[in-house]
Amino acid sequence: MKIVSDFVKAVMAGFCIGVGGTVFLSLIPDSKPLGAFLFAIGLFLIFCYGFNLFTGKVGFVFDEGLKFIPTLGIIWLGNFVGTAAVGLSLSKLTRPAVSEKLVSGAKALCKAKLDDTLLSVFVLAIFCGFLMFVAADNYKNGKEPLQKYLATFLPVAVFILAGFEHCVANMYYFAVAGEFSGKMLLYLAVMTAGNACGSFLVPLAKKLIKQ
Repeated sequence: MKIVSDFVKAVMAGFCIGVGGTVFLSLIPDSKPLGAFLFAIGLFLIFCYGFNLFTGKVGFVFDEGLKFIPTLGIIWLGNFVGTAAVGLSLSKLTRPAVSEKLVSGAKALCKAKLDDTLLSVFVLAIFCGFLMFVAADNYKNGKEPLQKYLATFLPVAVFILAGFEHCVANMYYFAVAGEFSGKMLLYLAVMTAGNACGSFLVPLAKKLIKQ
């Protein structure tokens, strides 16, 4: 069934983002730029295997039509399951040398996010959504290998170093930190909306340019 396939691909995408997030948490604060660059291993694996990442798919709703919206919901849920599985297993089941560093870094990140205003989170998520669509669109439609791989790594490094909000990455951080609450879900919803709005910028601009 397509719904099962879409969900499994989404869970695996969440797993990949969790791997990238783990590298990042392992390297901050001392090597944040390197961690930001290596975080992109998650997106690289997603593109290579054709997994379903919400922020890499939502901008293509203009091509797919309204019938794609339920699929986006399935992808979002699968991403949540995948990131939570990675975050909880690494924070609860690994040796202290690993888990304590990850949990400490994730809690600091999550506190900063949840102490922010919803408007700030929304705006930061818009810019991340824009970058993620640029990455997905160029990997999908780029004609040169260099274009594809630069589009995979540069947008990810930029959104992390700039402090932009990525809803799926934050799913992972919340899971590692054990931050499951109504407030977390509210902020995650706002981040998701911001990511979607940012992903729409390029497709909308293309449509206006053609007119």
